[in-house]
Amino acid sequence: MEEVIGQSGVESILRLASLEKFVQKYPPSRADRSFSFDDVGSVQNALEKKYGPRGGRGLALRAGRACFTYGIKEYGSILGLTEMAFRLLPLSTKLHTGIKAFADLFNKHTDQKVRVEEKEDQIFWHIERCPLCWQRKADEPVCHLAVGLLQEALYWLSGGKIFNVEETACIARGDGACTIVIDRVPLS
Repeated sequence: MEEVIGQSGVESILRLASLEKFVQKYPPSRADRSFSFDDVGSVQNALEKKYGPRGGRGLALRAGRACFTYGIKEYGSILGLTEMAFRLLPLSTKLHTGIKAFADLFNKHTDQKVRVEEKEDQIFWHIERCPLCWQRKADEPVCHLAVGLLQEALYWLSGGKIFNVEETACIARGDGACTIVIDRVPLS
């Protein structure tokens, strides 16, 4: 997030989210899950309060894209996604393998529960336990950071192609799960 709104912007968001304890001492990047779902949901809510719904959405999308870059550096080799053999696979195989690997990563290393459903022309990314809308109520889907992360993952997997990625259901809206629909064919 600091890459998107700067250090002072992050500090402002943390204060607005009542997370002063993280100002200038971010939680460490480790698997002990010291940054709770409550904290994640509060940060997402604070983004929308400070920048408005549209501004907060845009910033969350950009933060999601930036998160992927850091995540692939840390977990790419573990998942086998940075190996040359994977990079040379056909796009459809990379999409299937990559999306399953990302879901497994979230399921094993976070408290999120992700389920992937594949159809002929679309992939459905279901977040059944979502930190982004945790304890939130909204009239429309609010998991923009997840959408941005998946947009960047698909861009990276495909070698620079852009895919339609849209959240169609959200727990914050009262839906049973957050569902992000991904078109298998990139935009022209």
